[in-house]
Amino acid sequence: FPLFLQVTCNCFTISNGEMQDVGVGLYPSMSLLNHSCDPNCVIVFEGYQLLLHSVREIQIGEELTISYVESLMPTRERQMQLMRQYCFECDCLLCQNQEKDAEKLAGEDRAWKEVKDAVNEVRYPKSKEEWKHVLAKCQNLLNSNEGHLPDTNIYQLKMLDCAMDACINLESWEEALYYGSRTLEPYRLYYPGFHPLRAVQLMRVGKLQYSQGMFPQALETLKQAYNIMKVTHGTDHSLMKVLMEIKEECEAMMRTQ
Repeated sequence: FPLFLQVTCNCFTISNGEMQDVGVGLYPSMSLLNHSCDPNCVIVFEGYQLLLHSVREIQIGEELTISYVESLMPTRERQMQLMRQYCFECDCLLCQNQEKDAEKLAGEDRAWKEVKDAVNEVRYPKSKEEWKHVLAKCQNLLNSNEGHLPDTNIYQLKMLDCAMDACINLESWEEALYYGSRTLEPYRLYYPGFHPLRAVQLMRVGKLQYSQGMFPQALETLKQAYNIMKVTHGTDHSLMKVLMEIKEECEAMMRTQ
């Protein structure tokens, strides 16, 4: 490998507390970990510190693995990205069985391809006006494709996430909760077991439920987030401490009612 390709292959995308990309870093020791689309470990960040956590019991002699790519992608797209960026073909069981590919691309082809193009065109807005434009586009597509695309379609799911982000940035909490609630079942389907993305999504929805005074529902959602996050992030992670504070506030509000 030329040096540039070695560096590219061994870089990790640094994410913030809500798993949003904020940069790229080189962590040589972690580069020794091999890939699996169904890994036994996950990586989270605390600032620029990379943390590796196991997400299931690991047998003596079993190799530690992480996923190099976003597992939400269909098998063909995962394979293409792995070949393009890392120059290998994955032969894990998920790839062999093409598990959940049918659900990921469920619905009418015309509809999900239109939504896929729209999602790929979205650039992170820098102003409220831009967020309003993004939300209007999301609303238009979600309304026009109602009945044609299930929320389990991965591009529909990304559109719901985008609409939720826009509403949060525009402080439209009730509408943000509507879109966020629709994502929870697809997240459960595609991120079973312990996955940091599902933990963060549950936490976001739980915070929105709390903001709407839905304290019993919020507490249940936050408890689900806690049970996953204690494995994926660990009890000392700053995001876990924020989650605990909201959970305690929610319990206090329920005691006063």
